[in-house]
Amino acid sequence: MAKEKTMLKGGAITALGAMSGTSLDGVDAAMIITDGSRIESFGETAYRSYSDAERSTLRAALGKWDGPEVDAATDIIMQAHLDLLTGFKDAQIIGFHGQTLAHDPRGRGTLQIGDGAALATALNTPVVWDFRTCDVQLGGEGAPLAPYFHFACAKYIKATEPLCFLNLGGVGNITWVDPAKSGPEVAGALLAFDTGPANAPINDLMQRRFGKPYDKNGALARGGTVAMGALELLLDEPYFARIPPKSLDRNAFPDMMDLVAELSDEDAAATFTGICAAAVARGMEHCPIPPARVLVTGGGRHNPVLMQMLAVSLDCPVMPVEEVGLDGDMLEAQAFAHLAVRVARGLPTSGPSTTGVRALVGGGEISRP
Repeated sequence: MAKEKTMLKGGAITALGAMSGTSLDGVDAAMIITDGSRIESFGETAYRSYSDAERSTLRAALGKWDGPEVDAATDIIMQAHLDLLTGFKDAQIIGFHGQTLAHDPRGRGTLQIGDGAALATALNTPVVWDFRTCDVQLGGEGAPLAPYFHFACAKYIKATEPLCFLNLGGVGNITWVDPAKSGPEVAGALLAFDTGPANAPINDLMQRRFGKPYDKNGALARGGTVAMGALELLLDEPYFARIPPKSLDRNAFPDMMDLVAELSDEDAAATFTGICAAAVARGMEHCPIPPARVLVTGGGRHNPVLMQMLAVSLDCPVMPVEEVGLDGDMLEAQAFAHLAVRVARGLPTSGPSTTGVRALVGGGEISRP
């Protein structure tokens, strides 16, 4: 009860967040101290990678809503999170995202596997989970969900001009932030949306042709040439003409592999890398005011070929978030720690400018031990 009372008082508390993204590399976990609005400090982080066998099981469940593949993937997600989170002490609340398998906000909804109630019991700590369902039920896209945290990060680094956070995971998403606004829910403070495919098609290509999880350092793409016809064909998809907010499923473009089927390994990798950069450039056209800089987070920032393509494509400096003192490997885990505190305190976690939901929403279910 003392832990519960402390959470509700309004001061900064220690929160632990966990994230397993659509790149299927592993689970990130990170501690932050926050009151749900302001970030006081960042704390301990840890990572638990998936084995090849685990990754194969998770990959087999992508796009499915139920069945034995989903059950097997859920077992892996739960065990991986328990393996990692039991090593943390002193967390007063945990934000558990789970693993997205399917995302169809205009149809069947959204599915993140994992049982937050079971985690709360096992870890003897309140767990906030199922962050996306409420937003989708109220007409929102359910993604991206990190923008309210990105606003807090912009304040933390003392930004004074509009800027963008670009997350390059399996899917790319961007948050445009005006740090002059007083809060993330204020009109004009944020615009967020998924830009398009990012690491997912590159990873799938590497897995299919080489049995490797990703193109390390962009080495394969560096030796290839972008097939502009394939790039332009994908960017003609209706999604790229939609006005944001908008979101994508990891496998929203199931025919992408067909675009590069006859290309060499190098050209195929270069083309998928170029598609990611071109989709970001297309998305930047929606920014209310051109950003002063783009801060890149997620695994894509480790790909120097992709970063160079972005630098050439965009009209402002592009840099990894480490250049402003943030941790690009852990930013999404930190985001769900921050969002957990917002949920516990009845603060919104999404709104019309971030997911297209009709009104401000505080998504997430709280399970107590």
